[in-house]
Amino acid sequence: MFDEQDKLCVNAIRMLSIDTIEKANSGHPGLPMGAAPMAYVLWSRHLKIYPKKSKWFDRDRFVLSAGHGSAMLYSLLHLAGYQVSLNDLKQFRQEDSLTPGHPEFGKTDGVEATTGPLGQGLGMAVGMAMAEKHLAAIYNKPDKEIVDHYTYSLVGDGDLMEGISHEAASLAGHLKLGKLIVLYDSNDISLDGPTKMSFDDNAKKRFEGYGWEYIRVEDGNNLKEIDSALKMAKKDIQRPTIIEVKTVIGYGSPDQGTNKVHGAPLGKENVAITRKSYDWNYQPFEIPDEVYERFHKLINETGKKSYENWEERLKDYEDKYPSLAYQFKDGLTNKVDFNWIKEVADYHEGSSAEASRITGHKVISAISKFNPTFWGGSADLFSSNKTNAADTKAFEPSNPKERNIWFGVREFGQAAAINGIALHGGTRTYGSTFFVFSDYLRGALRLSALQHLPVTYVFTHDSIAVGEDGPTHEPIEQLMSLRAMPNVNVIRPADANEVIAAWRIALNADRIPTVLVLTRQGLPVLPKTDKLADEGVKHGAYVLLPAQKDVPDGILIATGSEVSLAQEAQKQLLSDGIDVSVVSMPSFELFEAQRSEYKEKILPNSVSNRMSIEMGATLGWERYVGRDGVAIGIDKFGASGNGPLITKHYGFNVENIVTQYKKAFIK
Repeated sequence: MFDEQDKLCVNAIRMLSIDTIEKANSGHPGLPMGAAPMAYVLWSRHLKIYPKKSKWFDRDRFVLSAGHGSAMLYSLLHLAGYQVSLNDLKQFRQEDSLTPGHPEFGKTDGVEATTGPLGQGLGMAVGMAMAEKHLAAIYNKPDKEIVDHYTYSLVGDGDLMEGISHEAASLAGHLKLGKLIVLYDSNDISLDGPTKMSFDDNAKKRFEGYGWEYIRVEDGNNLKEIDSALKMAKKDIQRPTIIEVKTVIGYGSPDQGTNKVHGAPLGKENVAITRKSYDWNYQPFEIPDEVYERFHKLINETGKKSYENWEERLKDYEDKYPSLAYQFKDGLTNKVDFNWIKEVADYHEGSSAEASRITGHKVISAISKFNPTFWGGSADLFSSNKTNAADTKAFEPSNPKERNIWFGVREFGQAAAINGIALHGGTRTYGSTFFVFSDYLRGALRLSALQHLPVTYVFTHDSIAVGEDGPTHEPIEQLMSLRAMPNVNVIRPADANEVIAAWRIALNADRIPTVLVLTRQGLPVLPKTDKLADEGVKHGAYVLLPAQKDVPDGILIATGSEVSLAQEAQKQLLSDGIDVSVVSMPSFELFEAQRSEYKEKILPNSVSNRMSIEMGATLGWERYVGRDGVAIGIDKFGASGNGPLITKHYGFNVENIVTQYKKAFIK
């Protein structure tokens, strides 16, 4: 089955990767040299792809979790016929090139996920496999299967050391993601040296304990053995599979088997020796025609047939199951039915106070009712976050059609998985946990932003008002911390109408993740938000309660639950002859995106008496209150006790707001 031409193809991957790294004088040659055989077998004999239609929905997904091996991935993409040229390889790691240091989704044709932060590629692969299983259960019919593909990931020792690998692998085993296959480049070397210095896990026991199938390949250069392992893995669709392939890092170089080849170019002398070991008699970046021909035949010709067959099946499916086909295509384009708003848009001043997490539950249920391609879950906090949709049940191995995902206490794994679900396509997704535990998943949220994924994060229990749970559960720095992250919309709604408006923004997003920060404590419905919130939240800030004068004496700027406090303080100040306006500012990012004229309208430069009110770190508020302004916030950790008493103790009461305002501005 495998011949000398296949061996030539393997060495072409190796040498193209080496040449790429040498040209850049930067990169990681060890992985490409050791893992090229397994990558070649996967891509040439198993991976269902068609490079000319690189976004074809029913393709297999390949995620290089060990993203430092990017030179190998770019070499594969070039040889397979994606839009990655030899010139692109020569621009490896250069500014604005299509071949950045680590793979970036949306930057390079054929790259399925942004990887490099170890372990996250595996987590995203789990999400992709979840999406495939869910969509297959909904749309496939005995006579017409339109969702039928595998998700593959290549991981290294470093990936499996990261904590997220445990979360992701445990979840995958529980969900019986049988169409997830992981190739483990097991070379016993990490950046600093032998892995035995810090890592001696028994992969077989570990993954079998998670409910995975475990297969071992003793010789990472044995193409036949690798092929047999992949065939075996594909037969077990009840369990995810990990194939541990024993490799030699930097295989063929003088320093093979050591950390010297992990993260630095080989150097001219060692490259020459390595060429001889591979019997590679070609110049740098020179690839023999027979290599291109073999790749074209095994990948493009086969892929074209698979793609055309799928196109025919989809057309037949549209004729036979038009309603499902329409829904399927809506999912592919992220289309949203906004009729859900009619189900919840009934909040007016005087309505009962309601925690924004409760409003959020009503909104999620309404969205789910009108949008069958919408799903998501919680990190074992449905009962607290209120993020389960009322019209569906738990997404389980026995019932994968359902749409409430029980992620378990796996915040980081959850966030990586929803990134994978979004990357896969076909649905719109969200995840949730307590706001303070956003720290656990921050790395994955950052990849949401980097990849421009329109996922939604719902973080509840937003402040010291959590009370009795104490400082470990009371967020302080999290709001400003997430506001500092590029390409994220952080929205902290002030009442039910702002929650509805915030979800509307999240569902309209197509290239940015949204963070919704919601309360446990009840929020009164504020004056006129039923009329103002939709446009106001969209603009990031708006004058909720204007002053009686055309030019106010001052401005109170607040977010979330503190907007109603600002409202009460405004009344007290007015009774004392001080006429201020109240600005609700649910989102810094949305406000900063507005024209300067709008910003001036909301925060006129002529008014310097400004006070911000927010139960969180004050760092950052100087942007809006100015040098002479006052930021009422919390720059120390919270405390355990009765919620209302704690908030009062920290100064979030009308008396303190009025006192601090007068102290700062009334001379």
